[in-house]
Amino acid sequence: MTATADQAAGPGADAGAGAGPGAGPGEGAEEAARFHARLQAFEGRPAATAGRGKDPVNQPMIRHWCEAMGDAHPAYRGPDAMAPPTMLQAWTMGGLSGHGDRSSAYDELLALLDGAGCTSVVATDCEQEYLRPLRPGDPVTYDAVIESVSPRKTTKLGTGHFVTTRMDVRAGGELAGTHRFRILKYAPAAPRQEKPAARRPRPVVNRDNQGFWDGVAEHKLLIQRCTACATLRFPWLPGCNACASLDWDTVEARGAGTVFSYVVMHHPPFPAFDPPYAVALVELAEGVRMVSNITGVPYDEVRIGMPVRLEFLRVDEDLELPVFRGSQD
Repeated sequence: MTATADQAAGPGADAGAGAGPGAGPGEGAEEAARFHARLQAFEGRPAATAGRGKDPVNQPMIRHWCEAMGDAHPAYRGPDAMAPPTMLQAWTMGGLSGHGDRSSAYDELLALLDGAGCTSVVATDCEQEYLRPLRPGDPVTYDAVIESVSPRKTTKLGTGHFVTTRMDVRAGGELAGTHRFRILKYAPAAPRQEKPAARRPRPVVNRDNQGFWDGVAEHKLLIQRCTACATLRFPWLPGCNACASLDWDTVEARGAGTVFSYVVMHHPPFPAFDPPYAVALVELAEGVRMVSNITGVPYDEVRIGMPVRLEFLRVDEDLELPVFRGSQD
C-alpha cells in the first residue's frame, strides 16, 4: 500500500538557468550543470544510519494520534491493535532533543546549498509505502539515504533544489515500510512591489434606488413606504409587494436594530476586504431587514439578537456606506 501527501512547494516549478539562485541566464547553463553535478555526488550516500526510535510502538501514542486525526477505526484499539499506517514517520522522530544518527553527508549537502544562497527550506511532500502493520511493542529502527537532488528549479517561493531522502523503517529487523521525504532548499524570491490598495466595488445606482443613495449622502437611512397601504419595504423596489401600488414616499430609520442572522466571511479572499469579517442581516426597529457589515466588535463576538446602531462608514473619497456598530453589553 502506498500513500502520498503534498504539503507546500508552490505550483509551477520549472528548471531555471544559472548555477545558484542569483545566477542570470547570461551566467551560463554550464556553471549550473557543474553545481548540480556536485550536488548529485551526494546521491546514494547515507542520511542516517542505524537509527533507533526513541520509543517502541505504543498504545498511548496511537490514541493521541487517533484523537488528533478524529480516526475512530476499531483496528487501532484493543489488545490486537495496530498503529495507523500513516504514523510510520512518527516512530522515527527525534523530538525536541533530536537524534544523533544523522550522517555528515546530509549536513554537508545542506551546507553546500546554504553556500549557494539556498538558505531557506520548506517541506514539499512525502510518500509512504506500507509493507506490514506496526503493533504495540514493536521496536523501530531505520536507515535513510539521500535519494536524489534535483536540478535548479524556480518556484513561487524562490529558486533552489529539491532534496529527496528515503527512509527504510523496520520493526524487529523486518522491513515495515518506506518513507520518502522531499524538501526545497531555496533562495527566497524578491518581495513583490505593493499594489495600490484595492477599491471596494461601487454600488449600482439607478432610478429605482437613487433616493436611497441620496439619503446616505445626507447620513439618512431611508425606507420606502407604500402610500396606498402603508407597507414599509427594503430594499427599494419600484412597486409595493403587498398591494402592487406604484406610489410611495419614505420614512427615515431611527437607526436602532438587532442582528437577525449573520455569517463570518473567511474565503474566498476579495480585494478591498480583509477577512475574517462579519456580514449580518440586521432587523431595523421599523421591522424591515437589510444586509450590512457589523463594526465595533470582533467578528467572533457577533451574535444573533445583538443590538446594533446605525453609523456611516467613509470607505474612500467617493463612497460612504451605512453600517451597524455592535454593542458588547
